[in-house]
Amino acid sequence: MGAGWAWVVLAAMTATPEPMVVSPLVKVRPGAALQGRPQARLSVARGECEGVQVVLPGTVQQLKVTPLFLGGPGEALSASLWREGYLHVHLASNSEGAQGPWPDALLPLSAPVSEKARSLPAVLYVEVCAPESQSPGTYRGTLRARFNKVEHVAVPFTVDVQPFVLPATSSLPTSFGISLYSIARGHGLAPASPEARELLRAYARVLLEHRVSAHGMSMTPPPVRFEEGKAVLDWSEYDAEMAPFLEGTLLSSGARFTTAEVRDNKQAVTEEEKVAYYRAFAEHFRQKGWPAQLFFYAKDEPKPEDVPLVLAQSRRVRAAGGSRVLITSPFDDTLAPAADILAPTLNCFHPRSGPATCPAVHELAELRAKLPAATQVWWYQSCNSHGCNGGPAPDPAQERAYSGWASYMVDHPAPLNRAMGPLAFASGVDGELYFDTVFAYNTKKDPWKDLLEFGGNGDGTLFYPGTPGRLGDSGHHPVQSLRLKHLRDGLEDFEYLRLLSELGDPAFARDAARHLVRTGWDIRRDAREWALVRQVVTARLRQRWSTSEFAKRPGRHTPKSTP
Repeated sequence: MGAGWAWVVLAAMTATPEPMVVSPLVKVRPGAALQGRPQARLSVARGECEGVQVVLPGTVQQLKVTPLFLGGPGEALSASLWREGYLHVHLASNSEGAQGPWPDALLPLSAPVSEKARSLPAVLYVEVCAPESQSPGTYRGTLRARFNKVEHVAVPFTVDVQPFVLPATSSLPTSFGISLYSIARGHGLAPASPEARELLRAYARVLLEHRVSAHGMSMTPPPVRFEEGKAVLDWSEYDAEMAPFLEGTLLSSGARFTTAEVRDNKQAVTEEEKVAYYRAFAEHFRQKGWPAQLFFYAKDEPKPEDVPLVLAQSRRVRAAGGSRVLITSPFDDTLAPAADILAPTLNCFHPRSGPATCPAVHELAELRAKLPAATQVWWYQSCNSHGCNGGPAPDPAQERAYSGWASYMVDHPAPLNRAMGPLAFASGVDGELYFDTVFAYNTKKDPWKDLLEFGGNGDGTLFYPGTPGRLGDSGHHPVQSLRLKHLRDGLEDFEYLRLLSELGDPAFARDAARHLVRTGWDIRRDAREWALVRQVVTARLRQRWSTSEFAKRPGRHTPKSTP
């Protein structure tokens, strides 16, 4: 949720004589009229990260930025800085988007500035994270930069660290896909190489830093042999890969994955072997004490001819026990009883006039009434959130049906990128699924030039491959996107609202969420409204926190949440 702002309408960016601080919920495009101010003021909970954009005057060919530190009542805060790179959109995702350059990639400041980039806006993304142990209070510093050898900028920064604490591990279970093989291909590495394996960990670490849990990873199941009907698994490689994410030892915050999927194994052939293998998988998680929710991902988006397979998968997993069966489908009388987690697409939850985009639309309360009480309901975005063909639909009614939805597309407004977290709180959904974060790496396209997949720019891809040739250094790195930051901010919105609810103000929290996200397709676009809601919720949280039992506890203290 964005910080408090004093808003001033300024001239077109190319004429801006001084640096300007702009809300992260504004995508800075060439020639756009911007609203901003000459200094930055952020509000950050303990355990939260907040970003802001600094638009430099004119364009930049050379840039040098002094590290930003902010002093205050506790240990100094440091800021992370990137330069925003642009994706040239050739075909808009739909009428929400447009052709031309859109900011998305967050480039290291040391990355070379391409010839094309020299004619584009020069924008810094500045992020401040407050550890859970940070002393509350006001911190100050100055961002200093020199660009094009002669121009100098100095932007004052003020960060208000709030007394309340957000949990390191997301309270909302998530599972976003990632693949070693796609990463290896995108970086030109052999999948079996140590470098590719380390790169996979780096990508997954970035997801965890953004409150997102991953499925897929190396996709390698633990080897298994069968002895007298019992499955004996070799967990050495699996544990080396997954334990840091499941035990909370990878990040200093102690953040953990909220979910993990059962990796199917072709060595288990018969019905009995499959059940024994699934049982051993669940037992390993119990023995390790990993709190992540273990699930079996049944065949994705099953067609009618896939129903027997999905029902068989569900029977096996349930016979083994200890795992939930996830089925990605709208409500269906045949499939729904086989699901422990039913995950329809987002557009299946929100009725809307016009052409149908989901065969079975049910609001969440209605859907829960049709399901067993223990069944969880997740949701996920698909091309039904923007249209699957790319560009505006020829039929205006159809175009309207596919517009306005929460979306992770590059050429959609930032509030749509951020909306899933508040929507999850407002609706009461149990979790979020997303099919991939590096899908474009495994295509013949260059992700830096074209991310159009399934009719949307960026569908299934939230990273860019940071190769030595692209970044100008000797290593390979995951390059984050602005959309990943927006996704993270939405999950932090969820934590604010959840915390306020748990501190005794659920009606206020629901009203705040509904002000921003009235349905999955009716989302406030004005960054100022998001900022205002943030200010009001923050003030309410401060009041509630000051009188709560958590404020009196020393050390690590957050309300208990169960992913």
